[in-house]
Amino acid sequence: MSPSSSKLRSFAAAERFVAEIGGDARRPGYVLLGDESFLYEICRRGVLQTLVPGELRDFCLHDLDLGETSIFEALDLAQTPSLMAPFQVLFLRNIQKLYGRGQKKEEFAAIDEYFRRPNPQALLVFVADHISLPQDLRKMDMQDKERAERIRETLGDACGVVELQRVSEDDAVLWVMRESEAKGVRFHEDAARELVDALGAEMLTIKSELEKLMLYAGARGEAAGDAGIDVADVETMVAAAKQRSLYELTDAISLKDAPRALALLHGLLNASDGGEDAAIGHIFTLAKTFRQMLVLNEKQVKDQRAMWQVLWPGFRVAPFAADALIAQARRYRDRGELTRGLRWIAKADLELRSSPADKRLVLERLVMRLASKARVPELEQAS
Repeated sequence: MSPSSSKLRSFAAAERFVAEIGGDARRPGYVLLGDESFLYEICRRGVLQTLVPGELRDFCLHDLDLGETSIFEALDLAQTPSLMAPFQVLFLRNIQKLYGRGQKKEEFAAIDEYFRRPNPQALLVFVADHISLPQDLRKMDMQDKERAERIRETLGDACGVVELQRVSEDDAVLWVMRESEAKGVRFHEDAARELVDALGAEMLTIKSELEKLMLYAGARGEAAGDAGIDVADVETMVAAAKQRSLYELTDAISLKDAPRALALLHGLLNASDGGEDAAIGHIFTLAKTFRQMLVLNEKQVKDQRAMWQVLWPGFRVAPFAADALIAQARRYRDRGELTRGLRWIAKADLELRSSPADKRLVLERLVMRLASKARVPELEQAS
């Protein structure tokens, strides 16, 4: 069976969602459940292409953070027809605010009331990326299970729940081969597996490195009928990727070496195409690394053996970075600094998705905050 005819089961939920919103079966609301950023981007891109014309994007697309905008305001916006656009799309992030302290009876009553008579010219997309869905749901963290069940109980009747599980390594390998085949480049299966293994099945990073590998093959004049991309090619390119890895950036951040951190950030940006996907990919990997450091710090991990015991499947560290990440996590004496860092990263992620005028400036400001030696008052207020 060729890669192009193989089924990618990890992608099925996202593909069904994209197909559904373009048809008569579209529901007035959906929950994108899971932190697989690559699949989230497939869903978001499908919504934009189907429902948000480019020339009307400023009038009909709303990226809202429920930590800053109340659900009442969001529902009022969804219910109010726009004079400038025929359809409204609202992405609602930080939905864990709906499940914090207190019963939130008024909030959920308002949600129920809206979905009893929803605006047919609006789509609400709740983004539940604070929950991790491993490929094998039997290995799901208990706290995440409880959070997911609570979301299904409160939103599942009115909204379609789209489970964005982590992409399996086998599907990642097939995806690499399918994408390269579509571009007329032959990618050997053992080389594809080497790429996926080396990058820990991080799909946004794999996508970026695959593009570089195909350019590399094209520069050598190799197409589908020639030698194609082999393991040696992958090793060469991945070695370069490791040199510019975000692990070096987090190392500089943990050492509070702001000038080096900023220089590494510029290197990362210059090595990528600078587009939205690349910037969001950097943010996603940075967030995951900070979450890993928080776990290692809380569990007081001192060696790799202990690391593999506390980091669950789907949340693993690339082998080449294991010792470095342990050292970085141990530099944080105050765990609160890691949690504040995650809040800053989340804010930067939201800002990037809101099409800022200068994506580089958003990332530079984030890195300077994370690498600051002192708890500067204005930075604390921004958290």
